[in-house]
Amino acid sequence: MEEMSSWRQRLEHTITAPLLNTSRIYYLWIAFLLVVIGWGVYAFYGQLNDGLIVTDMRDRISWGLYISTFVFFIGISHAGTLISAILRITQARWRTPITRLAEFITVVALSCGAIFVIVDMGRVDRLFNIILYGRWQSPIVWDVLAVTTYLTGSIAYLFLPMIPDMAFLRDRLAGRVSAWRLRLYSILAVGWVGNAAQKRNLGSAMTVAMLLILPIAVSVHTVVSWIFGMTLREPWNSTIFGAFFVAGAIFSGIATLIIVMAILRKIYHLEEYIHEKHFIYLGYMMGAFALIMIYANISEFLTTGYKLEEGVEFHFNQLFREEYAGFYWFYMLGGLVLPGLIILLPWTRNFWGILVAAVFVDAGMWVERYFIVVTGLRVPLMPYEPSSYSPSWVEFSIMAAGFALFALLISIFVKIFPIMAHWEVEEDYELSLASAAPAPPPGAAAEPAGGAN
Repeated sequence: MEEMSSWRQRLEHTITAPLLNTSRIYYLWIAFLLVVIGWGVYAFYGQLNDGLIVTDMRDRISWGLYISTFVFFIGISHAGTLISAILRITQARWRTPITRLAEFITVVALSCGAIFVIVDMGRVDRLFNIILYGRWQSPIVWDVLAVTTYLTGSIAYLFLPMIPDMAFLRDRLAGRVSAWRLRLYSILAVGWVGNAAQKRNLGSAMTVAMLLILPIAVSVHTVVSWIFGMTLREPWNSTIFGAFFVAGAIFSGIATLIIVMAILRKIYHLEEYIHEKHFIYLGYMMGAFALIMIYANISEFLTTGYKLEEGVEFHFNQLFREEYAGFYWFYMLGGLVLPGLIILLPWTRNFWGILVAAVFVDAGMWVERYFIVVTGLRVPLMPYEPSSYSPSWVEFSIMAAGFALFALLISIFVKIFPIMAHWEVEEDYELSLASAAPAPPPGAAAEPAGGAN
């Protein structure tokens, strides 16, 4: 019992310390992110005044850095709902310290990704025209509905497991935090006292949310792929795009979770709860999807290259030998093969190896999104010279602001809400102690009902 009490005190300190103590480095980090975001806002203001002419996008290459980053953010949003839901359904107990962070990454990534669609429109004032006058036959309208549904479901899926923790903070931090934060915890706790009926209802709600969020998560990136796949343009005219995008989304989502988890583990001293095994287990998942992505690439390019229909030769040349060959081979070798080898080899299958592999995966998957968008639009539809595209400083500034916003929201979240699900971590620890406890000797008398509490 003494060991359990000491462990609970350490857990409570770990959970509450980031909420109560703020270092000067944290404020400097927030200031840096705000400067980057402010510069991006300035660039966007110039784009609003002068139009999309300030970018390098034109009539033939009308999508570029913005849509590439949108697809990337929607992809990494799968870090939370899919990974968390799958691990919850399979009752993988090692998941408990990482699910909260994974679920929040989903909400943040979706929010940041949606902004790039608005930025790419140019005329932001026409945003609601998509809802008011959009054609239901258009994949763009499908995409708006899918992302909105996914964001709503992800917020609910994030909130439900937080209810007991909000009650915990409401009770433990009274008089130690500002009144508005205590009021926020009280509201979000929705009257939680932890009785049997509440636990039963919460368990039922989480089960329903898990079962619903899985098909929603799969469908949203499938619908994103249909924006490309429903066209007749080479190389987007592919029936495999849906599965290809979903696999790539989970792949990059796992990598993002590993990177963010490693950073926060170091900053907030979570080594007692987030062990090397968590990174290795996620690395196994990442390695499996690396194989899926390699297979999908080989299957796609082998079948289209064998037939070599009109436009395919031009696309293959620009992708494998000419303008975008560097992007493609970095993606294939650096983003797929190298991470797979790091995970496969026992002497690199460790914390640092998995982290390096995750960085290469995320870099490779962003590059993949970029060349999918740009090289597809470069393939001539008529006998004219192919257009060229390189993002302007405005596009780079807004993209940097998007990533800074992603980091800012996570940084603010960990100062207001627990990084880990306190009640789940505690429950898992109690189960592990119970399973490790020696069994009573045969014939030992059972404790009478109503014994000592």
